[in-house]
Amino acid sequence: MYIGIDIGTSSVKAIVLNDAGNLVDETSVDLSTSRPGPLMSEQNPRAWWLATDTAIRSLSEYASDVKAIGLSGQMHGAVLLNAQDEPLRAAILWNDGRSGQECQELEDSTDVRTITGNAAMPGFTAPKLLWVHKHEPLIFNETKKVLLPKDYVRLKMTGEYATDMSDAAGTLWLDTARRTWSDAMLEATSLTPNHMPTLYEGNQITGELLPSVASRWGMSNVAVVGGAGDQAAGAIGAGSYQRGYATLSLGTSGVIFAPDNEYRPNPAEGVHTFCHALPNTWHQMAVILSAAGSLAWITNELGFESESHLMTELEKNVPTTDVPIFLPYLSGERTPYNNPRAKGAFIGLTLGTNKYTIAWSVLEGVAFALRNCKDALLNAQADLFSVSVIGGGTRSDLWGQLIADVLNQELVYRHDAAVGPALGAARLAMLGTSTHPIDEVCQPAIVRRIVEPNPQNQERFDSRYALFKTAYQQLEPMFEDLN
Repeated sequence: MYIGIDIGTSSVKAIVLNDAGNLVDETSVDLSTSRPGPLMSEQNPRAWWLATDTAIRSLSEYASDVKAIGLSGQMHGAVLLNAQDEPLRAAILWNDGRSGQECQELEDSTDVRTITGNAAMPGFTAPKLLWVHKHEPLIFNETKKVLLPKDYVRLKMTGEYATDMSDAAGTLWLDTARRTWSDAMLEATSLTPNHMPTLYEGNQITGELLPSVASRWGMSNVAVVGGAGDQAAGAIGAGSYQRGYATLSLGTSGVIFAPDNEYRPNPAEGVHTFCHALPNTWHQMAVILSAAGSLAWITNELGFESESHLMTELEKNVPTTDVPIFLPYLSGERTPYNNPRAKGAFIGLTLGTNKYTIAWSVLEGVAFALRNCKDALLNAQADLFSVSVIGGGTRSDLWGQLIADVLNQELVYRHDAAVGPALGAARLAMLGTSTHPIDEVCQPAIVRRIVEPNPQNQERFDSRYALFKTAYQQLEPMFEDLN
């Protein structure tokens, strides 16, 4: 048996794969997020460990047969540890936008884009540390290690400071082409390589469970592999590790992920170029910060019982008129604008606007933001020959058809698509501790359905997409004042 653990934003998920690579069980434990100030988003690292412990203990019937564990997790989070490995403050998360000024300082002082292949963005880890250095100097001075979310859990499991290439690439401290820490980027944030964990490929063993943890979980000396950042792990779970076979993730954020066998950076339009979870592979990634997050928000505000309830009611009341344009920038935005101060907006409200037109507008706005991502990736020479949809948003046929129409892109839906990153983490565990070849372990799941874009909708969505882009351009000067 192999276990995959995903340290997500809304929950910790754990799954079990058997030796044939089949999913046999899964569980999840919810997490909460705090927003202590404008643009801020934080979580308590100790909550990740408690949730992980709860999740694994609920799978205790498989414990004695577990051979290896893989980790995936939300990227970019800053976990600051003292000399006793205790967190010095809450972790600053991927969707935290407080470090916009620090991003500009990094760009001005260091050749960030050449070294890392990426523009400095507030979501990334390095500018967060500049913010801490400036605003919380006592905490910064006491910091002995900086870890990413999943790697804090790894430390609690194994006692090792380790990370993988895909997650490390999202810090802005990695020389992404050479797959090594960059002295120049670390120096730009007043850090040294000693503050960083050891680098591994996603399928390499980083250590074994501590005896105390193994005993608590009913396991033996189980190996823990490098794993991957959530998007790279989700791609491995979907069988997306070769150029041309991309994924579209509909989680809290929305991501189009395009694997590559070469390093092709293009930071100008907010495209991320990171290492993939397997050796000698990279990927391009376009990210919006509020995808299913926008859906969860509007579900709550409109008083629906759940997202599925909203979708069920919307399917019976699909609007054709009085649909506003919605900008889904509830947490700022990355691709293509790299603007942490961007705001959400409805444009075109009338007396005919109702809860169904509002809900449809939100779904459509997310789809338009994903089209922005697709355009930026194509400009970066990404290959989107096949796109598999992963994440919780896969459960809605209505939204899937809308996204396919807006992107003018065939979308492939597969069984177990919602398992995503945890599945990829378990597969990496299998690759790291068995002789199974990559193409056998990382097979795409069986196709459940293929959603073809409806050509009759193309002209209408092209027109509304143009309005969507114009709306952002017109409102952008106001966002700073609104802050």
